[in-house]
Amino acid sequence: MLALRALRNSSLRAARPSLSPVARGYATVAEDAKEIPASLFDKKVDMSQVEKGKGFYINYKRIEDNLKIVRARLNRPLTLSEKIVYGHLDDPHGQDISRGQSYLKLRPDRVACQDATAQMALLQFMSAGLPTVAVPSTVHCDHLIEAQIGGAKDLARAIEINKEVYDFLATCTAKYGLGFWKPGSGIIHQIILENYAFPGGMMIGTDSHTPNAGGLGMIACGVGGADAVDVMADIPWELKCPKVVGVELKGKLSGWATPKDVILKVAGELTVKGGTGAIIEYKGPGVESLSCTGMATICNMGAEIGATTSVFPYNERMGDYLRATKRADIADLAKGFQKNLLPDSGAEYDRHIEINLDELEPHINGPFTPDLATPLSKFASAVKENGWPEELKVALIGSCTNSSYEDMSRSASIAEEAAAHGLTVKSKFTITPGSEQIRATIARDGQMKTLEAAGGMVLANACGPCIGQWDRTDVPKGVKNSIITSYNRNFTGRNDANPATHAFVASPDLVTAMAFAGSLTFNPLTDTLKGADGKEFKFSEPSGKELPPSGYDAGENTFQAPPEDRASVQVAIDPKSDRLQFLAPFKPWDGKNPADMPVLIKAKGKCTTDHISAGGPWLKYRGHLQNISNNCLIGAINAANGEANKIQNLITGEWGAVPATASYYRDNGRPWVVIGDENYGEGSSREHAALEPRYLGGYAIITRSFARIHETNLKKQGLLALTFQNPADYERVRPDDLVDLNGVTDLAPNSIVTLVAKHKDGSKDEIPLVHSFNEGQIAWFKAGSALNLMAAKAKARAASA
Repeated sequence: MLALRALRNSSLRAARPSLSPVARGYATVAEDAKEIPASLFDKKVDMSQVEKGKGFYINYKRIEDNLKIVRARLNRPLTLSEKIVYGHLDDPHGQDISRGQSYLKLRPDRVACQDATAQMALLQFMSAGLPTVAVPSTVHCDHLIEAQIGGAKDLARAIEINKEVYDFLATCTAKYGLGFWKPGSGIIHQIILENYAFPGGMMIGTDSHTPNAGGLGMIACGVGGADAVDVMADIPWELKCPKVVGVELKGKLSGWATPKDVILKVAGELTVKGGTGAIIEYKGPGVESLSCTGMATICNMGAEIGATTSVFPYNERMGDYLRATKRADIADLAKGFQKNLLPDSGAEYDRHIEINLDELEPHINGPFTPDLATPLSKFASAVKENGWPEELKVALIGSCTNSSYEDMSRSASIAEEAAAHGLTVKSKFTITPGSEQIRATIARDGQMKTLEAAGGMVLANACGPCIGQWDRTDVPKGVKNSIITSYNRNFTGRNDANPATHAFVASPDLVTAMAFAGSLTFNPLTDTLKGADGKEFKFSEPSGKELPPSGYDAGENTFQAPPEDRASVQVAIDPKSDRLQFLAPFKPWDGKNPADMPVLIKAKGKCTTDHISAGGPWLKYRGHLQNISNNCLIGAINAANGEANKIQNLITGEWGAVPATASYYRDNGRPWVVIGDENYGEGSSREHAALEPRYLGGYAIITRSFARIHETNLKKQGLLALTFQNPADYERVRPDDLVDLNGVTDLAPNSIVTLVAKHKDGSKDEIPLVHSFNEGQIAWFKAGSALNLMAAKAKARAASA
């Protein structure tokens, strides 16, 4: 690993994009666009064909009106990100607007939930006592389908195993007015892109890769379920005013370089936390060489650098995609509104990166982290120097990140060329269509047949191995091996629950080519393969269609609209279920400074939401807080012994599992704290990583730094999210300390909380802690959770009515 870090650093020094704190003037700016005709705002264009006739229209007039107010107040040029974000302000007159500092109150256009996170989000919404959702909202069944033997059979098995959860989601969405995409529909982000995303819109989704919709010029942010409940309950969504990182693309993609390589390069530059608190805004002439779905790929993986979201300016490639997906009216409306879908000339950015696409080399990122970026030309030597397993066991393409028609047709072109030389894949090869529409279209147009003939297995239209839903049997757990995917995330054990699996991320093109070589050291740009006739050949550059020439085939209709009469719908929850459980409210704060709290665990190094609340087989308990809490922090590495899920009970002295120890403390009236390292909670938006420690009796999570979504989730559930004022003070807290927190009774914006670490030897350390709570968030803490506060306000309104 050290060898690769040195290699990576030297390669970045040799071809590092230029950086500056402020950048002005880009090739594609608002001044180049036509003025917005007043008649545009009289047009009623449905946000989605799926909801046509329901009165959900694109509201560009609100953005225009808000921006007139904001421009007069700020008196400066605006970035594209600012235009869309500020265009959705709840109170443009009174809202404090300061990048990286103020908390914005926003009104998103819609909400989307995937089935794993939707369970808890809907359970919380039900407990709020409201009759219907306030904005268009959807639930998508994509996370609970395990990849095993192939698409149709895996889907049928999932429907049988998860019937109870699917029945709950189907009845709950019908009861409260949400759209429901049934199992087999496809992955949430692909469905959103095909049906709901639109330029200039704002959406929140209970999945970290919601920014995928930025490929259609939408500000789309991943959030926890409690944030989704706020918006569904007609409460403004709160977001810390994002900074803006401008990425100017020059030149043009060609050959083996793909949109995936743009974000792999950016991830290597910014690292897994470099985008925290910022929107990544792409611009420049190079944008024109990217397809709409390619732009979505780039935005999707912005989650891997911690970005609030990512977005592209409106262009005709987006228009082409909108027309291909039967939304020509939206394309025409966006074209007329384009002045507000581009950055202003002279707009200032907090950081600026330039990438020349003419010179961009394909990259491979990993293993174990999505920001370890290596140019393809140096990857073979990195494999050897770091001792990574050279044999490629499995190559996997598809997922929400790379399953477009263009991706599949380019991969099929590689498979066709290999077939012409008599070759089939040497490694196992899987294909995951992102949606039923993609599956049906590539089945009709022949790409699926080509990939299957090469030896590939087509999986269900679902997340599958990308999120750990993979019943992998070819390698025993604990055996070192290598896989390569076109997915987005590759944390330890992420795909197959095997910590010894070295997972790498690349474009579908590279993944497909490597499958025929069966080796990580194969470079299709320079290396040859031996055909069945014994002759050497080198792959041609991949080719493919951006959009299907014959249009998309919608495939099977898998959408359930909410019924007109919802009064008689009964939500299906069995009181005896081990998968679904009504939520009980958390206790409010007792008004005191806590004392003598055990350190449950001092987590060492990377601690993602996968470490805090594991996925894979645990996904089935996402609607049952008590049961899923048995996975709380079982993947975190204990600084006391370097092991996972083995901690000492500071009351009894016994060593045991994290959840059991936490339960012991809770049941004996001892709240506890977690001590965490840098970027604690990076990764998924799953709020279970906050719900579980709260349920098990946690009081505070204290870290060097937090990932954005996780920090918000902790606050929403009534936990104190605190950081060391001096990050080095992490070292002063010992795993066997008892701690006091002084200053909780005086908690206020920008206040200091003092941690008193009481060591076993009788000595003490007093350590200053800081936080980012505002007045509203402090009210959540005092009430016991944001939901408690919402329910109390609703009850008060009802009493006064």
